[in-house]
Amino acid sequence: MRRILHVDMDAFYASVEELDDPTLRGRPIIVGADPKGGRGRGVVAACSYPARKFGIHSALPISRAWQLCPGGVYVRPRFERYQEISRTIMAILRRYTDLVEPLSVDEAFLDVSGSTALLGPAEQIARDIKDRILSETGLMASVGIAPNKFLAKIASDLEKPDGFVVVPHDGVQHFLNPLPISRLWGVGPKTAARLGALGARNVSDLAAIPKATLVDTLGVSGEHLWHLARGQDDRAVTPNWEPKSISSETTFEEDTRDVKLLVDTLRSLSDQVARRLRKQKFRAGLVTLKLRYASFTTHTKQTSVAQRVETGDDVFRLALRMFKQFPLAERVRLLGVGTGMLTREGENPEQLTLFSGARTGERLARTVDEIQDRFGDDALRRGSELT
Repeated sequence: MRRILHVDMDAFYASVEELDDPTLRGRPIIVGADPKGGRGRGVVAACSYPARKFGIHSALPISRAWQLCPGGVYVRPRFERYQEISRTIMAILRRYTDLVEPLSVDEAFLDVSGSTALLGPAEQIARDIKDRILSETGLMASVGIAPNKFLAKIASDLEKPDGFVVVPHDGVQHFLNPLPISRLWGVGPKTAARLGALGARNVSDLAAIPKATLVDTLGVSGEHLWHLARGQDDRAVTPNWEPKSISSETTFEEDTRDVKLLVDTLRSLSDQVARRLRKQKFRAGLVTLKLRYASFTTHTKQTSVAQRVETGDDVFRLALRMFKQFPLAERVRLLGVGTGMLTREGENPEQLTLFSGARTGERLARTVDEIQDRFGDDALRRGSELT
């Protein structure tokens, strides 16, 4: 019998901020903007549990968060710090099984079915994982234990923070039946309304609806929900999980049509994305540009490349080409640069062109990375940044 764990850190970003500054403990922490109160232009990346009591949640505009909680602590995200602690957490998880599938920096699935003979029951393993994470990082995790990934993920979320929920093999339907259908993957407001028209409010209602009726109503997703209502999910835990994209974006303090500012920002975002590509030993075959106007109208463009890229110069060149296709009759609120079609170095080798044999730009970029890693990001700067 499979025993799957879903380990999910509690309010991860905000908890890290609290860990590094104990004076913040117990206060409403909002991660996602400069500490400028209502003048923040971004959106909430994460928040602490005290902040959630004010109605704050991720993706909420910072200006709205400040209206709801003007006394909150507003901090800029520190993604490198979050990644640093994430690596420690993932290393702890891999002490118990090789079958660890990270979903993001703060959550992962584990298949401990083959570990129980040596390490004890899944419940004991889960308790030990929670204790190890707390003692080695100072942070709290919630854990769900179940026969499959779908059930484990729901279980880990039910009693946060510091949750510990077990779904036994013979208690799956008892566990699911009272839950609202919104707990099921793929059930948003529109789907919930259509299911409500069929009389489904909770999972037990949904489980009583014939599969054919659900398929007639929702198509392929109807069959998917029929299986979920019965707790059925045969997906394996996949340890070789890889990100599908790497991106970075920024929201301006004030909406702008300043071409120099926009282009400089594009350059900075391209450099950030390219550095993350190289750190994770990726090259990208797709570059995406995201632009949001002051009216909140959002547009994206993307371009694929025959020779995969990993330098800021290459990413910027492609992003700038797409940027020039956008009119600037309206002020710009947000810019973002992303990369996709990622491959590891050595995978899908490309035929080198006459002028690309040495990949001089990539070697130079890696040298810059080494210097900045050792001496700080300001150790080397572009000449254009000094004028």
